[in-house]
Amino acid sequence: MNFSTTRAFGLFAAIATVTIWAVFMLVTRFAVQGNFTVEEVLVLRLIPGAIVMIPWMWKLGILSRGVPWPRALILMIGASAVFPYVVSKGLEFAPASDRGALAPGMLPFWAALAAYALAGEIPGPRRRIGLAMILTGAVVVSLWPILGGARDGAWRGHLMFLTGSGLWAIYSVIFRQSGLTPMHGLVIGLFWGTLTITPLLLLSGNVSFAMANWGDIVVMMVIQSLIIGILAMVLFSYAVRLLGAAESSAFGALTPILALLGGVMFLGESVGPLKVFGVVLVAAGVFLASGILRKFDAAAKPIE
Repeated sequence: MNFSTTRAFGLFAAIATVTIWAVFMLVTRFAVQGNFTVEEVLVLRLIPGAIVMIPWMWKLGILSRGVPWPRALILMIGASAVFPYVVSKGLEFAPASDRGALAPGMLPFWAALAAYALAGEIPGPRRRIGLAMILTGAVVVSLWPILGGARDGAWRGHLMFLTGSGLWAIYSVIFRQSGLTPMHGLVIGLFWGTLTITPLLLLSGNVSFAMANWGDIVVMMVIQSLIIGILAMVLFSYAVRLLGAAESSAFGALTPILALLGGVMFLGESVGPLKVFGVVLVAAGVFLASGILRKFDAAAKPIE
């Protein structure tokens, strides 16, 4: 039996994906606080990834045919450039532990709103409870410190995390309706994101790599483009194929927890009991909103 077609590989792919997502937050936070600008990080994500994927671009094409141009525009630059830039910019102001709860953690909530607005989908009762838990946890993580008098500017990062998550949710709904395969969506995003956004980044005046040495640049290039930009997408596609969308999405509940632990262990971020409660509430809401429990209920129902 081919291991890449087994459920065990699907579980491995799902766990590896959420681990990479958490690493993205930690590495990017470390980079923008150190030797890199956000613009430099995004250049290192786009250009090498686009070069590696040239054979697939040639094979699959770089156009989303049959998709109206406003939606095609989102498919072309949304996931590859806009979402990573907004979220990475937020890491200049707020810790990675907050990003875990407010970006991937809030994604099911925004996705439900986007699905309702764009496709008329209404979530079931159990999923609505999970979405309410996500929103409550996000308020605890973000709004409570602001009301408590925090003046370190973290609210700017929180706003960017929420904006980036909302943009990603819109992209996800449009991508699902487009009929594109994950690999085709990846190459379309890399081609057009690199072609249109990279010149703007270079013209911003924030791409000089003056503070980084060649070793740092190579390491960041590998992590951002090959591991985060490409490998995570491929692994998540395998997870969805082998486990199903609901079970794969449930693993996303681990991302806020991993980001919280990583922020404390590797970046020295300060985390109080209230933030821990908020992050755990978001993670539990993500698990509930994924629909995996409904799947188990259906599996356990006796055949009449």
